[in-house]
Amino acid sequence: MAQNASDFYSNPEAMLRAMGVGAPEGLPMPEFGNPQDIRKQRDARVASIFKKFRLLYKILERHEATIQKRWMKKTKEQKRKIVLAAWGGAMPTAHRPDFEAFKKMKDVGGRSGTQYRADFMWPYINQEDLTKPKTLLLFMNARGRHPPSDFAAADYEAMHIGVVTQSIMPVFLNEHVMLFNGKKAEADYAQLLSWDDHPDAFQWLHTRKHMQPGEGLLILEAQEKTMDFLVKCAKSILHDVAEESILDFSPQPAPPSISDQENGFASLALIKAEAAYRTPAHLSWDRIVSLLNAKRAAAEDHLWSLRDDPSYFSYTMRDAREHRQEILADTRGQAHPVLRYGREDILWARIIGSEVTSAQIVFEAWAELHRQSVELRALKKKHSSKIKSEDDLPTEYLSAILRFRHFLNETTKGPIEQLKVSFPSSPPWRGYFVRQPEDDLKQAWIKIQSKPEVSTKYPENFILYFFRILWSDPQSVHLLKMTNVVDELQHTIDSDPKAKDLVSSTCAAHIGDLSILGECIRQIELYQPWANMFEDQMVDMQSDIDADYQKRTLPWARLLNATKGSEDVLARYGTPTPERFRYPVEKRRTKETTEMMRFAEQNLDAFWHKVDELVHRNAGDLRGTATRQLMLQPRLLHRTPQWTEPKTNQNEKSTSTKAGSSSQQIDALCKPLSEIYFDLEYRTEAKGKNDSDKDTQPRSKPKTRGTPAPNAIPIDGKNNNDLREDNPLDPQPIFAVDNRALKVFKTVFYTPSSGSTPGEVPWADFVHAMVATGFKSEKLYGSVWQFSPTKLDIERSIQFHEPHPSGKIPYWIARRHGRRLNRAYGWFGGMFKLAEKKDSA
Repeated sequence: MAQNASDFYSNPEAMLRAMGVGAPEGLPMPEFGNPQDIRKQRDARVASIFKKFRLLYKILERHEATIQKRWMKKTKEQKRKIVLAAWGGAMPTAHRPDFEAFKKMKDVGGRSGTQYRADFMWPYINQEDLTKPKTLLLFMNARGRHPPSDFAAADYEAMHIGVVTQSIMPVFLNEHVMLFNGKKAEADYAQLLSWDDHPDAFQWLHTRKHMQPGEGLLILEAQEKTMDFLVKCAKSILHDVAEESILDFSPQPAPPSISDQENGFASLALIKAEAAYRTPAHLSWDRIVSLLNAKRAAAEDHLWSLRDDPSYFSYTMRDAREHRQEILADTRGQAHPVLRYGREDILWARIIGSEVTSAQIVFEAWAELHRQSVELRALKKKHSSKIKSEDDLPTEYLSAILRFRHFLNETTKGPIEQLKVSFPSSPPWRGYFVRQPEDDLKQAWIKIQSKPEVSTKYPENFILYFFRILWSDPQSVHLLKMTNVVDELQHTIDSDPKAKDLVSSTCAAHIGDLSILGECIRQIELYQPWANMFEDQMVDMQSDIDADYQKRTLPWARLLNATKGSEDVLARYGTPTPERFRYPVEKRRTKETTEMMRFAEQNLDAFWHKVDELVHRNAGDLRGTATRQLMLQPRLLHRTPQWTEPKTNQNEKSTSTKAGSSSQQIDALCKPLSEIYFDLEYRTEAKGKNDSDKDTQPRSKPKTRGTPAPNAIPIDGKNNNDLREDNPLDPQPIFAVDNRALKVFKTVFYTPSSGSTPGEVPWADFVHAMVATGFKSEKLYGSVWQFSPTKLDIERSIQFHEPHPSGKIPYWIARRHGRRLNRAYGWFGGMFKLAEKKDSA
C-alpha cells in the first residue's frame, strides 16, 4: 500500500525505511527521540552550561590578569599537562583532527566514522592549538564573558564534517523545533517548541532560523563539555587558590585584550586558526570591499604591466610555460610532440593566447565582484533600520546577497581549474606526474596521471591530498567546504619549510586568489541568523540569478573568443625570445642599453596593437566591461626616450645636468595604453557632434603621470613624467622614515643613471617600509599580502606578492611595485626623507 504524508507524521521510522534509510547501502537510521526525554536532556544540559558559564565569568572577573600572566610563563609541556588533565580523556595532537579523521575514512573507503565522533564534535580541542601562547586565553575570555547563545551557530558549524559524513547522528524528533537565535536567558535557551505551540514554528525549522531538536542537543552536549574544560583549566592555573575561596576576591577591571595585533602585522592564517576560540565574528562589508578592491586593482595592474613592461611580459609568458602540461614527459618517457618536433611556436601560441585572455577575464571577474560588494554595502546602509535578527532580510538586500554569493562560488572555479593545470607541471611536482602519450601536434587536450612508481610522504602526501580534493573531488569539496580545504592546505604549507618549497610562486598566487574568495564566502556565512536560510531561499531565486550571471558574463565570453584562431599571429609577435624582449632596466644607462629597451618596448607595443585589433574586430560591443573602461582611462604607458650623449663642456655642466638627466630618464615618453581603444572612442564621440560643435577643440590625448586622480596632467618640455616629480593637482605628504625604509623607497622609485645600478629589496624590509608610512600589513594565503591604510588620507588597500623562494624582490619587480604605488596613490621618490634622530632624554 502506498505511503502518504500522514504516515510520515504518525510513523516517521516507517516512512524513512520506505525511502531506503537504514538499508545496507542507504543512509543510517537515526535514533528517534520523544519530547519528554529531549526536554529532560535539554533542562539538565542547559542548567549545567549556565552554571559553569556563571562560574567562569566570576573567575575571570577576579583573576583573568593572573591567569594570563601565569599561562604565558608556562612551558609548552606544562600547558600540555594542564589541558590534558582538564579534558579528562584522549586529546588529538594535531590541528583540525576532523580533517585527519575524514582522510582516514576516505582511505579505507568508509562512509561513517563514528569511532572519530569526538574529533568531529570538538575539532578545536587539540594539543597543537591549545598549547600555543594565546589560544586558551582567548578561548576562556570568549566563553567566559559572552553568553552561550553567541556560540550556538558556531558550535554546530564546527561539527559540519562529522554531521555530513554521518559520523555524528542527531536524534530525530518530528514536529518540533529548538530555539537558539537571540535566546540569551537560561529559561529561553534551547527551548523545545512543538509546531502546534507557535504559528511560525514550522517555518522557523524549514528556513533554519532555529534548529532541529537533535541538532540542538548536539550543540548543548558540545557546550557543556567545553565549559567544563575551561573551568577546570582556570582552576588548574590558579592551583594555589583554594576552590572554595576562588570567588572571595574583589572583581577587577578587565585586563587589556591579548588579541590586539602588534607592529601593524596580521595574518589571515592566524585569524582563521584562532576563530574557533574567539567570539564569532560578524559580517563586514568594509572588509569584503577592501579585499576585492585591492584584488581588482592588482588584476588591473597585471593587465597594465603586461602592456607597459617588456620584462614583466616576458617573465609572465616564460613562467606560464613552466606550468604547462606539455612540459611533462609521457608514460614512455618522451617529450610532447610540440617539443619533440621542434614546434615550440605551437606551444607559445597556446601560452600567449591563454595568458592574454586570462588576464582580461580575471580582471573582469574581480571588477564585477567588487562592484557588487560596493552595491551591497550601500544596500545594507539603506535598509539598516529594517535589519533585525527576528525578521527576514529586505527582499532587495537578500536578492543582492544571494547573487553575490553565487558569483563568488562561480569565480572559485577559475583558480581551481588553474591549479589543476599548473600544479602537476610546476617544477617541484614534475617528477610525480606523467602524460598519456600523444603524437598529434594539434591536440591541446592533455591527460595526466601520477607516476605509479613514485611514493610520497609528509608533507608531499598532505599537499597532494588537498590539491586533489580541490580539482578532482567535488563531493569532498562539498562535504568539507572549499574554505576549510584551503585553510588546511595553507596550514600544511605554513607548518613545514619543506612544504613551502613544494609550492611554486604561480601556484601560491592561485591559492591566494582562492583565499580571498574564501574569505568573502566566509564573511557571508557569518551573517547569522540569515545565513542558515540562504540555501533554502536560493531555490526560489536560482533561475533568475543564473540568467543574470549569463547576461553579465556574456561580454567576457566574447573577450575569451576574440583571439581564438589567431594564436599563431600572437606567437609571431609575442614569443618572448631574448632578442625581442631583452629589457636591461637594472643596468646602468648607456646608448646600448637604451636602444635595447626601446626595441623591446616597440615590440611589445606592436604585439598589443595586434591584440587590440583582434578584440575590436571580433569581440563586438564591450561597453560596460572593466577592460574597455581601463583602456579609456587617462593613463599613459611609459617609454624610453632616445639616447642623448652626455655633455662634457665644463661651462655647460650645470645646464647639461638638468637637460641630460631629463632627456635620459626612462619615463620621459608617454603614449596611450591602447591607441585603438582611444581612437575608437574619439571617433564615437565625434560622430555624434552636430555642426554647432565644429569650432570646439578636438579631444587631445590625455597625458598623466598615473596618479589615481582621473584628470589628465598636460606634459610640456619641463614635465617628463618621471615618478620623482610631484603632481600639483594631487599634492602628497613628505614621509620621514628610518634608513631601512628609505633604502626601500629609493629602490622602488629608482631613476636609472649612467653611473649606478639598483639592488634587490628584502621582503621584510619592504613590509617594514609600508608599515612605516601608515599601512597595516596582513598576510593572506599563498603569496599574497594586503596593505591597508590606517594613518593616511586614503581608503584603498593594495596587494603585493611575497617573493618565493629567495625572500628578496628583484629590481625589475621592485620597480613595478613603485609604479603600482604611483598609480594607486600618486607616490614618487621625492616624498621620502630620513627622519631626524630623537635626542635621548
